Amino acid sequence: MSQHIVVIGAVALGPKAACRFKRLEPDSKVTMVDSSDLISYGGCGIPYFVSGDVSDASQLQSTSFHMVRDAKFFQNVKDIDVLTNTRALSIDRNKKTVKVQNTLDQREEDLAYDQLVLATGSRPKRLPIPGADLKGVFTVSNLDEAMAIKQGLADGEVEKAVVIGAGAIGLEMAEALADLWGIETTVIEVADQILPGMVSRNMACMAQCHLEENDVAVRLNEMVQQLEGTDRVKKVITDKGTMDADMVIMAVGVTPNSDLANKAGLEVSTHGAIVVNERMQTTDPHIYAGGDCVEVSNLLTGKPSYFPSGSLANRQGRVIGTNLAGGDAKFEGAVGTFIIKVFEISLASAGMSLKTAKAEGWDALSVFVSQFDRAHFYPEKGLMYMELIVDRKTEKVLGVQGLGSMTDAVFARVNAVAAILKYGPTTTDISNLELLYAPPFSAAMDIVNALGNTAENVLRGQNKLIDVDQFAEWWQDRAGGDAVFLDCRGWGNAKPFAEKYPDDWKSIPQDELKQRMDEVPRDKPLVLICNTGVRSYEAQLNLRQRGITDTYNLQGGMATVKKWGLNL
Repeated sequence: MSQHIVVIGAVALGPKAACRFKRLEPDSKVTMVDSSDLISYGGCGIPYFVSGDVSDASQLQSTSFHMVRDAKFFQNVKDIDVLTNTRALSIDRNKKTVKVQNTLDQREEDLAYDQLVLATGSRPKRLPIPGADLKGVFTVSNLDEAMAIKQGLADGEVEKAVVIGAGAIGLEMAEALADLWGIETTVIEVADQILPGMVSRNMACMAQCHLEENDVAVRLNEMVQQLEGTDRVKKVITDKGTMDADMVIMAVGVTPNSDLANKAGLEVSTHGAIVVNERMQTTDPHIYAGGDCVEVSNLLTGKPSYFPSGSLANRQGRVIGTNLAGGDAKFEGAVGTFIIKVFEISLASAGMSLKTAKAEGWDALSVFVSQFDRAHFYPEKGLMYMELIVDRKTEKVLGVQGLGSMTDAVFARVNAVAAILKYGPTTTDISNLELLYAPPFSAAMDIVNALGNTAENVLRGQNKLIDVDQFAEWWQDRAGGDAVFLDCRGWGNAKPFAEKYPDDWKSIPQDELKQRMDEVPRDKPLVLICNTGVRSYEAQLNLRQRGITDTYNLQGGMATVKKWGLNL
């Protein structure tokens, strides 16, 4: 029996669910409703449209074969009716109708449905501060706003910009403003690092250093209090000072757009997201929901979590489309993944950060490895930096993070671990994970395997580590003479430091250590240093064999110290 499916929201999940259903039930009717006339676009591409990497907004709406996904496309190609410029006002679950209103002529009508899909997405948070409604103040919420931002830039209205929020969207927009347009750009973040809650301090510091190398100023631990200007924004006032700005981008997160569901009496979580089961059904079995308006199960914690993502929305849309047609597809949940381009580097994570893992009650630790992304002898290669978060007791892997060049190296490694996180892999699984190998693509002992090996060594007490942030603190406090820094590299690498800091920085190459044990200081803790942490680990083993145990291997070595931007 044919049915009428009404879909509220036509950007990501809505079109996917509608098209999947029509393929399964071509004789049924589908009506999509959206408050905008711009539909079915790749919202995650907005920063790249602003930057100019994507030259025209229509490209974000186009299929891979260059057809623009507008209302006419869905009618002619997909046999799906689309009511654009139409807002859904309310749902009558008893009558199974949706009251909608045309935003152009205010005309209202009731749409009857057999089953309903809520694809209402999210709305950007807007700081409740004076001046937030001034001209030149934007969020990054939709394609209309993106076009307004780009038009302002193209018209030469902007010389200085401030991005409020150092999450993924904030950093992408900062790059877009500074890179192509040459705008003097400042990022303000209330937390003590960029990408808070998403990546470790190690990764955040390295990415921040790269931003600053590309002339993006970053101000942490700072709160915006108000915006000033007569008509257009001109100044940003924080708890630490005042700065000029012709444009302000508020990138302080999003909240689920669940008002319609809430008014209809559907269950909504304390965080404002629509509650759904694995079939993506709401508490009304005739109403489905997905995308940025719902919460799903976190496959690592088992708790409901909020993962706004275009990728998840599309996968959930397929599940919903299948079930609308009588199927029994399930979306089991997510581990949480993200990847971001920051100028010439990529930064990715899957699962939990160390801070998040500890907050969830795990006795967690992290290990950090720097290594070439290709065989060391292959002429074209670059350093990668990866971090693994594990539970001490069970050795279960809780998360992974990576930073490297804009090749596919980071993407591939983090993806490999992300795919198995839901199965509860241990450090041994990571050590023995089978990965593709050829010198132009990887090392014979891939960095992922090296992460697992390092974690096992740490858990068994063989590798005693010090992080770069702790190293920086010890180095700054070296006047107290509480530690000695032992450089295990060759003299060519160690010479500048040993000569500059003869009382604190000692040079004994790792391959000479056994013969020069009498030169090793034994009355103070030793910080062992090499380029990546491998030779210093070997030195630690050699020293332990001789009874010298108060040693600390610098995670990631001098490669990580340099990437951090530490000047010794």
